[in-house]
Amino acid sequence: MDATATVTPFSTLIRTASHEQHTEAETSTFMSDLLGGRLGVDAYTRYTEQLWFVYRALEEGAEALRDDPVAGPFIQPELMRSTELERDLAHLRGADWREDVEPLPATAAYAARVAECARTWPAGYIAHHYTRYLGDLSGGQIIRDKAEKTWGFERKGDGVRFYVFEEITNPAAFKRGYRELLDAVNADDLEKQRIIEECKRAFALNTAVFRELGEVFPLSA
Repeated sequence: MDATATVTPFSTLIRTASHEQHTEAETSTFMSDLLGGRLGVDAYTRYTEQLWFVYRALEEGAEALRDDPVAGPFIQPELMRSTELERDLAHLRGADWREDVEPLPATAAYAARVAECARTWPAGYIAHHYTRYLGDLSGGQIIRDKAEKTWGFERKGDGVRFYVFEEITNPAAFKRGYRELLDAVNADDLEKQRIIEECKRAFALNTAVFRELGEVFPLSA
């Protein structure tokens, strides 16, 4: 039997290995309450603020990695979210939103880890890139739909632009292409395992943000 026929694609390995952490993040109390329409627009706004800190770290680090042999192929301008987040925050909080926006401690730790990987470990940066952007293209669309219905945002308009990828006309095809990039990543098996571990860490960092948001916005008993 040809041994190569049984090799599992890296994109499959990374998805299955991080499944437990992914599920934990998706089913956090805060996200369940938010998607269930049990929290106000202030909770959604605070969540959007936290995203801005993480994506700023992701995208400020991206420019220096554009020509990197490992991370470079993943740096795609049509994915960038910071501008859309800033537009959403201006809509949600007004033009001076930057004056008092603050990261939660968990958000600061998450953004710092992203920035550290961008600076020192391009393969680790890929783990954070994957967990964020592929999630935005998938589950993020559920959040957009709920936000539009719960708080009356214009469909794909201000307030939910973060979830709207104007330049990606076929998300399913884009995600297939992204998985092909993962499968072809310029890394040996040991480095791939380290990427998987960093992917798990990324989900754990994200879950910690949800936990702290849940403490800020507890549902009254």
